[in-house]
Amino acid sequence: MSIAGVILAAGEASRMGRVKQLLPFRGKTVLQWVIDNAVASSLQRVVLVLGHRADLIEPLIAGEKVTVIKNGDYTTGQSSSVKAGMKALPAGTDAVLFLLGDQPLVAPETINRILDAYRTSRSPIVLPVFNGKRGNPVLFSRETFPRLYALAGDSGARPFFEEYAGRIQQVQVNDPYIHFDVDTEEDYQRLLELDPPFRRQ
Repeated sequence: MSIAGVILAAGEASRMGRVKQLLPFRGKTVLQWVIDNAVASSLQRVVLVLGHRADLIEPLIAGEKVTVIKNGDYTTGQSSSVKAGMKALPAGTDAVLFLLGDQPLVAPETINRILDAYRTSRSPIVLPVFNGKRGNPVLFSRETFPRLYALAGDSGARPFFEEYAGRIQQVQVNDPYIHFDVDTEEDYQRLLELDPPFRRQ
């Protein structure tokens, strides 16, 4: 079963006011943490979608295990990055896991739990839950791909969660960082103040 990961990291970070993908954290950038966690998981392929300041970000990406895609339409909303990432997937991909480029602490073990849940359930959507609250990353099976390609604007995939409500597989994880993304300076300061270990798995 072929499952790929798509890291969405094309946004302008308007609430941050600077290139948040390149913010330093524990010897790496925020985005490099996301990449390394994805590569350390059992995803067969990892695609990175860049847009805003791709010229600054791409030269700093370490390693050769990520396929970099540049989304020239990133200002139209996240759906354009979703579609750009999907177009880079090899034929026959069974499912795609969308990771956010500003969630540096989602553990590889958390990613693997989502992948294992999909392999067992074959549910069209698989998502993690911590303390009763849904988080990211979220997996979508091939069944949903036509709906993903039909997305527009900045809505992401939430508009059709209701459509699949009875078939969504929720995976209980012991990872509070599925809820933690770096959107503002306050978020970044919270990240810097965290003490290792970052995970409780």
